[in-house]
Amino acid sequence: MSTSPSRGATVHDLVGIGFGPSNLALAIAIEEHNRAAPQHALDAVFLERQERFGWHRGMLLDGATMQVSFLKDLVTMRDPASRFSFLSYLSERGRLADFINRKSLFPFRIEFHDYLEWAADHVAHLVRYDAEVTDVAPVRGESGVDALEVVVGGQDGELAQVHRARNVAIAAGIRPSLPSNCTPTGRIWHNHDLLARLAELPPGEPKRFVVVGAGQSAAETTEYLHRHFPGCEVCAVFSRYGYSPSDDTAFANRIFDPEAVDHFFQAPDDVKRRLLEYHRNTNYSVVDPELIDDLYRRTYQERVRGEQRLRMLNACHVVEVQDFADCVRAVVEFLPTGERRELHADALVYATGYEPVDPLQLLGATAAYCQRTPDGVVAVERDYRVATTEDMRCGIYVQGATEHSHGITSTLLSNTAVRVGEILSSVLARTSPQQACSPPTSASRAAGPAPVPARGGGTARTAEATTDRP
Repeated sequence: MSTSPSRGATVHDLVGIGFGPSNLALAIAIEEHNRAAPQHALDAVFLERQERFGWHRGMLLDGATMQVSFLKDLVTMRDPASRFSFLSYLSERGRLADFINRKSLFPFRIEFHDYLEWAADHVAHLVRYDAEVTDVAPVRGESGVDALEVVVGGQDGELAQVHRARNVAIAAGIRPSLPSNCTPTGRIWHNHDLLARLAELPPGEPKRFVVVGAGQSAAETTEYLHRHFPGCEVCAVFSRYGYSPSDDTAFANRIFDPEAVDHFFQAPDDVKRRLLEYHRNTNYSVVDPELIDDLYRRTYQERVRGEQRLRMLNACHVVEVQDFADCVRAVVEFLPTGERRELHADALVYATGYEPVDPLQLLGATAAYCQRTPDGVVAVERDYRVATTEDMRCGIYVQGATEHSHGITSTLLSNTAVRVGEILSSVLARTSPQQACSPPTSASRAAGPAPVPARGGGTARTAEATTDRP
């Protein structure tokens, strides 16, 4: 354990670990605060292991749309006049009128990713890319732990970099969930890596793909493979009798409202469990009705033509997988009868969802100061600060691993803008009670960030972790 930093050593007000949409939104909130109140500016830096910003690159499928309104972007629910809104992005890209003419609340996923990159470019001075955090060490002072050392690198003989902080914000994101007996190979992978893995397949037209899963990603993967490989058979395998539609109705969407977080946090544990179960069909293992209709229409048209290559193996599950040099062998069992069939495919894609990363795994010795609930999950306060022992003077904030405490929006974009505003207010209050977080002034909004050079030169009018339901 380190001792208190020497006089003159830089101690950041906040170090962010991870730089997906959640910590990007937090960086924007800090940037706007610093412009509005420079006398109370926060010293912040964000550390990201990727070499550049990226969010679900493997599923940036052409034609795929977001499942969340563009108004639930990085800022609008916190500050509708923010310069970092999706509408500001469209205006700067020269597509505002064109987007309005689409008459849709839902951007293309590729477009929304470009928006995220555009926003990340505007706060690039706060980010260190290619910086993988390997440890977070407590620094003890006279009254307890008054700083944290966030270590980057230092493995395999590499020289470590150390950033000291009074607060850390962990946005570790989510990781692909695979069956326990699954070992990814060149022909077996999670849909998270779909586009990259497809590009690595041997030359030649594939003859068959097998897609396992019944949620939105599984349906999108099935649709994409069927459309992009016109000579290929695509077999969708899922244990349900059919895809289940997502509930995107107005009343159900209230579970994503900011005030629903307050209600959920205050609720008894049994009520929390019931609410999560009631509203699973807004987010988990469900598919947009329009996509369900599209896939059914394709299967029916193929039956009419007598050339069926989109096959729905419903009420089935995969019981055995073997990987060979030239194919994958999958044994699929029909659940009602136990009948089995063999499928030989060019690739097997598991679209089996994601799971949150335990944020305490990143903390090293600092995790010993953090508390867990009786269920073993991290204990989190209403302001997204991890509950700690009394001698921990630093704030440890988490974004993403809070569904058990804050509700279903934990890993979604829906509440991101509001959540980071709450985290910023908490950090400011802990730094100095007088530094209460206030909305940006009109002048600061008008000033906004300076234009960012486009990757191809000129002004930024050209292109270029949490799920994207409401």
